Amino acid sequence: MKRWIVGVVVLTVALLTSIYSAQSPSPPTYEVYAIRYAILPDFPVAGLVAGADKNRKLDIAMMVWLLKGPNGRNVLVDSGFYRDRFFKHSNPKNYIKPSEAVAKAGVKPEDVTDVVITHMHWDHVDGADLFPKATVWIQKEEYRYYTGEAWQPGGTHGGIYPDDVLMMVKLNVDGRVRLVDGDNQEFIPGITAYTGGKHTFASQFLGVHTQEGTVVVASDNMYLYENLEHHVAIAQSLDPASNLKAIERMARLASNARLIVPGHDPQVFERFQTPGNGVAKIQ
Repeated sequence: MKRWIVGVVVLTVALLTSIYSAQSPSPPTYEVYAIRYAILPDFPVAGLVAGADKNRKLDIAMMVWLLKGPNGRNVLVDSGFYRDRFFKHSNPKNYIKPSEAVAKAGVKPEDVTDVVITHMHWDHVDGADLFPKATVWIQKEEYRYYTGEAWQPGGTHGGIYPDDVLMMVKLNVDGRVRLVDGDNQEFIPGITAYTGGKHTFASQFLGVHTQEGTVVVASDNMYLYENLEHHVAIAQSLDPASNLKAIERMARLASNARLIVPGHDPQVFERFQTPGNGVAKIQ
């Protein structure tokens, strides 16, 4: 009798599991590409890694990240820069307009369905209006702060420019902005936003479902592999302790540490050399 009851229980659990699995399809799978659109030469590493030697310099990669999904969904993470004012102080080498750089991965600007802004710094948000059909996603608190409180007495807005703020407001007025409300939000199927990196007021990083597992697109919440491998916070953070916890969290979220993609490390294109020509497939 007991064996019969156990058998019924096992069968019931198996049936329920089967039903649940049928009702909960797997999230869509993406291909993740890092795309270099410029190089900033001789950048001080002390501006990237807390406590680094002030004499160290590095030619950093300026990147956007393309997530190619099913059914023609092309999600661009960050959008680079293109306005004239930014060339005067950055002096980039090998610059390609971000809307043209995505062509190296086989995508036209009008093919980009979504642009995810990880934070409001000029080199990550300035090109958001280059992609005419894209929905633009940003953390709700990041948008709220930098379109309001940041410009009040006591506010902080280093690295954020009025032209970009006004551009984002216009995109919002035009009905193209969507606000991601907080941490651990799967705002697009297969793509989850996480907060806590504190590079800016409410910067976010992403976990992306791929064939290889979860890829973490860190953006500037982790500038270099060195931040991860040496367990050191980024140099430009509103809260270094929170940033370090976020980097530790990335290591837990990623299926493999090699699947964490930092924001400006030129080694990305050495560790992932396919397909080449300034494009690296993260796999």
